[in-house]
Amino acid sequence: MSKTWGIMMLSVISAPSLAETELTHNFCGNSMQTRAWQPLAGLDLGMVDIQSDDIELLGTQSAEFTGNVDINTLTMSLSAQSALIDKQRGLLNATGPITYRDAISEVNSSGLNADLNSSEISLLGADYQLTDQQGRGGAEKLTVNQSGLELLNASFTTCPTETPLWAIQAEEILLSREEGWGETHDMVLRIMDTPVLYLPYFTFPIDERRKSGLLTPNISSSDRYGIESITPYYWNIAPNYDATITPRYMSKKGLQMQGEFRYLSDNNEGLVALEYLDKDDSEPELDERFLFHWQQQSYFDANWRAAIDITNVSDDNYLTDLGSNYATRTDTQLYRTGSLSYLGETWRTDIKVQNFEVLGDHTESYAALPQISFSQTSPFRFSDIEFTLNGELSHFTNDTAIIEKATRIHIEPKASYGYQEHAWSFLSEFSVLHTNYKQEGDLANTDYAETVSRTLPKVRLYSQLNFERDTTMIDNGIQTLEPQVQYLYTPDKDQADIGLYDTTKLQDDFFGLFRDSRFSSVDRIAAANQFTLGATTRLFNDNSEELFNFSAGQIFYLSDSAKPTAQNLDSDTNYNALFAAQTMLHWHRRWYLSGGIQYDTDGKQVIQSNVTLDYKGDDNQLVQLNHRYANDVSGNTIEQVGLFTSFPLSEQWQFVSSYHRDLESGRSVEVFSGLQYESCCWAFQVTARRQIETDLNQAIGQEQATFDSSIGFNIVLKGLGSKSRYDAQKLLQQGIFGYRRPYFLNN
Repeated sequence: MSKTWGIMMLSVISAPSLAETELTHNFCGNSMQTRAWQPLAGLDLGMVDIQSDDIELLGTQSAEFTGNVDINTLTMSLSAQSALIDKQRGLLNATGPITYRDAISEVNSSGLNADLNSSEISLLGADYQLTDQQGRGGAEKLTVNQSGLELLNASFTTCPTETPLWAIQAEEILLSREEGWGETHDMVLRIMDTPVLYLPYFTFPIDERRKSGLLTPNISSSDRYGIESITPYYWNIAPNYDATITPRYMSKKGLQMQGEFRYLSDNNEGLVALEYLDKDDSEPELDERFLFHWQQQSYFDANWRAAIDITNVSDDNYLTDLGSNYATRTDTQLYRTGSLSYLGETWRTDIKVQNFEVLGDHTESYAALPQISFSQTSPFRFSDIEFTLNGELSHFTNDTAIIEKATRIHIEPKASYGYQEHAWSFLSEFSVLHTNYKQEGDLANTDYAETVSRTLPKVRLYSQLNFERDTTMIDNGIQTLEPQVQYLYTPDKDQADIGLYDTTKLQDDFFGLFRDSRFSSVDRIAAANQFTLGATTRLFNDNSEELFNFSAGQIFYLSDSAKPTAQNLDSDTNYNALFAAQTMLHWHRRWYLSGGIQYDTDGKQVIQSNVTLDYKGDDNQLVQLNHRYANDVSGNTIEQVGLFTSFPLSEQWQFVSSYHRDLESGRSVEVFSGLQYESCCWAFQVTARRQIETDLNQAIGQEQATFDSSIGFNIVLKGLGSKSRYDAQKLLQQGIFGYRRPYFLNN
């Protein structure tokens, strides 16, 4: 039989029919059956579909259903043994066992009371499971409304097992799907069913949205800091503003306050950070210690943009002693700059002010206040010849230098002709480098001049051939050979009367052999009358994947005056016969070999070398061996070997370690190991580290090295803190020698 009551449709059938699609998915490594809830097809707003084995009408406004009762609306489904409907008052009472389902939860209960007019449902003796995120528990009474779930005398955990590692119990728990956060009153945190913490009020995330509150603390112990506790507080000020306030307590140093403010608007994005330690107990001779950092990017329209990047510290050893997220411990100078750029169809103009805070007992660098540079983005063409014009106007200041102020104007017109085919290419360039200087300071009894005008021509001819053939070294493979040749000419000119403001020698690697300049700026322009010969060979498989390459080249000078040792250019050690080579071998998808060498063929000595062997497997499997050598770094020879390793012990356990040793001094530089456990509901990391303490006020080759040993511990109860998955490789990036794959742009 069937009967229709207005908007309420009633029917009796012999078996229940649930409007659900059954799915199987893997939940935290445990396969379990869940059902993705969907409303019954054909239901309209306000309509209730009830199916049961039997029905008894109680007048014209009420009915009692018994036996396999299924109730469906557009917002929920309900299975019960019996149910009583009062249509006039819009009330529904059901007795169990009851299974209630909606878009966010599945609840097993003993009894249900519902107000269909307000869409509020109360379930008694409820065991619930959140279906769109991790979370489950029980409640004496569970109320479902439009904003979410309200639980009385309830528990909550994200652990799937019957005996969870952690759970919270509270008089009241509110789970708001509108705000994405949970809220507890009179909460007790239980670890392995043991109460460990009471909080009268507490909030926690149930999805990825942000909310103010304490973040996961970190506790460690070290020789330098003693017992260290870092407890961040996140402040969600607005959708486009937030802040993090972090007290950092160090038993040997004191309490340091750290703060970061992030902002985002239509035209600007950036952050401002401040770290402050009023009194360092281990360094009583120092005043307050601080770090300030400001970083911003601004986009005004399609053509105009600006940037700010400023970092300042109270003392030279701040970074090496206290560390920071805004600079590394190995930084020897801090970059501070502000820029305004215009990008047009023909010209680009950059206005920049910058200086460097040099850390340690080193010569202060010059500040550029300002530096205005321009360049053509679209060259002017005449026939097949391209004409471009680049230049700059810079003003430098340095109160500690002999030349206290200097103004530099540089103009560089260039004409170039290029031709390119698949098999070969050719490029010829002719430039005129004209620079004017005005230098101020106590220049008496020095080589410096108050005014200098320097004009130099430069000729560059470059060509490359591209050969290709099939090879039997790889099945269906291709080998290429790419010879390169370059001729470079710049006349010799004495430049001892010009100061060094922003110029330094560039790296002498294989690619550096084919540059048209040996220096980063124009205060020094090296004489050149030279040929550079080089070649690269590559192997590709049938999927066009590069499996091997090898490049080698050398500069040959045609005149003695053009040799680097014949020029007084105030640079580092010069080499007249520099040979450079580099290679990469990727013979298996998991194995990589990379290496490079710079060799002085005249002096028969290695200048620099590096080699890295890398294995990267699935599930954070990683092994890397590396070696680096440099014969002259500030007068010291550097030779070091390193090892990185990361491998899973099981599905949840991960081990990481690194080791670096200085072969010159015969001692370790850094030793690190870490153990990580992660499940779906909790994770922890324990780390141990021993590394050399850097002191920028002492020489690199100090005989008496000081080491800092530390132990760190970090634990996360998932669902009460960060939801991001742990990455064991991030642990390897936190030391002095951070793990990286040197032949990849993304590390």
